[in-house]
Parts: sequence; C-alpha cells; structure tokens
Amino acid sequence: MSARLMFARLIVLGLLSLLAASAWAASPPTTAPRIGVMTMQPGEIFFERFGHDAIVVVDPRTGEATSYNFGFFDMDEPGFAGRFALGDMQYYLVALPLQQDLSYYREVGRGVKLQWLDLPPEQARSLADALAERAKPENARYRYDYFTSNCSTQVRDALDRAMGGALKSQMVGRSRGNTFRSEAVRLASPALWMWLGFDIGLGPYADVPMSRWEEAYVPMRLADSLDEASNSAGRPLVQSEQVLVPHRIAPEPPERPRRWWPWLLAGLFVATAILLAAPRKPRLVAALALPLWLVCGVVGALLVFLWGFTEHHAAWANRNLLLFNPLCLLLIPGAVTLLRKRTPAAWFRWLLSIVAAAAASAWMVLWLSTNPQVNHAWVALLLPVHAALAYVFVRRRGSLH
Repeated sequence: MSARLMFARLIVLGLLSLLAASAWAASPPTTAPRIGVMTMQPGEIFFERFGHDAIVVVDPRTGEATSYNFGFFDMDEPGFAGRFALGDMQYYLVALPLQQDLSYYREVGRGVKLQWLDLPPEQARSLADALAERAKPENARYRYDYFTSNCSTQVRDALDRAMGGALKSQMVGRSRGNTFRSEAVRLASPALWMWLGFDIGLGPYADVPMSRWEEAYVPMRLADSLDEASNSAGRPLVQSEQVLVPHRIAPEPPERPRRWWPWLLAGLFVATAILLAAPRKPRLVAALALPLWLVCGVVGALLVFLWGFTEHHAAWANRNLLLFNPLCLLLIPGAVTLLRKRTPAAWFRWLLSIVAAAAASAWMVLWLSTNPQVNHAWVALLLPVHAALAYVFVRRRGSLH
C-alpha cells in the first residue's frame, strides 16, 4: 500500500471519528440519570430536630451516586452569629458522594429512607444538570428561612422546576390543617427550651393553615407528599423505596392535640395561692413576683427585638407581648422595695394595673381577632397570675403593712 493511499485512509478515518463524536455530543445518551430523594429522620442536636433531606443523582455511565445536600452552613464564618440573630442566614448546596453523606447518619443512628423517582428522561437530565450547575461555589449559596427557604423547600423547588410545575400543582390546593407553629412545636418538643422558644416566639403568621406545598418545609412531610404524587405520565412519582440506614434513636414526635385547660388550672392555682398568701406572707409574694417579672420583661424585650429589628417575619406582631410584657422590667425595683418592707412609689401601682390590663386585652384579642394567634395556653396561664398580683398590690396600695 502506497504511503499516499495510507495517508488518505487515515484522513478519512479521522473525519469519520470527528463526525461520530459530533453526533454523540449533539445527541445525549439515551440512558438518563436515576433520581431519588433521601429523607433523614430527626436527630438529637437542636438544629437536627426537624430532620433533613437531599437529592440523589446516579450517573448512568459510571454508576456513581451523588448526594446534593442543601443543608450546609459554616458557624465559623465571620458574622454568622449576628446574621443568624437578624434573620439573614446563608446556607449552601454541597455535592458529595452518597456514602460519604450517609456516614454521619450511620454514626449518630438517624434513619435514612430513599425514594427512587419515576421521572421522564428529559426531566431527570434537566434536574441533574441544574443541580450540578447550582452546586458550583459561585452558585451554591442561598438565603435561608426556617419555614420558606430551608433544606427541604430547596429540594421541593428543584423537583418542581424539573417537572415543569407539576409537583406544586398537586400539592398547593391540599391541606391537612397543620400550621408552621403546630409542626415546629411538635418537632421541637423533645427539647424544652426549643419548644418554649418556638411557641412563645412565633406570631400569628405561624398559625395560618398550610397547604401541603408549604408543609413540605418539614422533610418527612415532603416525603409523604411525594408518595402521593404522580409524574407527567400519570404514574406514581415514587417508583420504589429503600431504607439506607435504620433509625436507632428516639422517633419523630407524634401529633397531639393542644389543650389549654390544664394551663388555665395551673394559672388559677397560682393566682389563688397569691391571693391567700398575700395577707399573711406578703414578702413571699413579692419574692415570687420578682423572678416572674424578670422573665416576662426579658422575654418581652426579645420579642420586641424580633419584631422591630430582624427579618424573622414569623415572629412579627406577636401578641404574646401582651403577656410577656417588657414593662415588667420596670416592676423589679418596686419588688425590691417591697422586700425591704417599704412602700413603692405610686407609679408602681399604675404600672401593675397596666400590665394586668394588657394581659386582659390578650384574652380579648384572642377571641375577637379574625386572624387569631394560637396562644390560648399562655393567656390561660399568665392572665390570672398578672391579675392576682395587680389585685394584691394595688388594692393594698403596694404596702406590706
């Protein structure tokens, strides 16, 4: 074979190879990535109480599974604590090997369930491409909101975009009657301080019944809704499920009805004790009132801060301010004066009356409002106590004699 003929054949083979490569690049592979949603059960650390989730993408060419996890934050980042307090937190998406992501949950005993989704190939590829682009450092960060933009809502929104809005249309018109408060209080209940923080700190915004779409801020609720959803062909969206890690710690708290009458009984008991003890042991009543006023005043000041100076909109317009009144801080000098067996100034009695009247207005607002805040329990507990203290010290003109 002549060198010229050999060279011509090499050129032809090269051109054919280029044409084949161009055709392959122009036409994506027929095998689409496999998509799954991984749901992690609640943990024992306070920021793990609500559970977690991530999107799993399996590369059809290599079989490698990548976890796209929207739940990363850096406590050592400059200004993190200040932005957290002001409601301007930044989270980011991280792509990491599935087994690496699972290792932590195995270590701490948090159960992990994986739902494999039945998505059309073009939707699966669109989601995989969008997640890969989003995971780049320049695109990974997002502004975090506990209820409307957290790790679970990011997973929900990514799926909905890939499905052309079909997921939202199936979830937005349905509701189980849950609210941001009911879910937050339920999941935070194992940690008393966290439960108190949510229940006292949330305003009326948190008491509007949620759609299933909004309810998906809780990862376990999103998993439930995915089980009931359909894909664009009308088939069940969840193709199969598997348990990746068994759950070995306390389970997710169950739903329980919220009853206010035990709180009323406790409030009436304390108020009765104040009225009975005041004639004989007025200094004891003053000693017990002092920490109550301190707690109410400090909590009230924090509620004012959340409403007036932060972006925590779920805490705005909080009617618990009428019960946890910042004015209670001004009553503390009067309590100290009473403990010294002296008579406080006249303004002390007026301030006591204002605090009691504010607590009474909390009851009126609760029953007359068209958008009530679910704080029945706190009204039932604190209104009788504030009223009894005002009656004792105003009627006796603030004197111990």
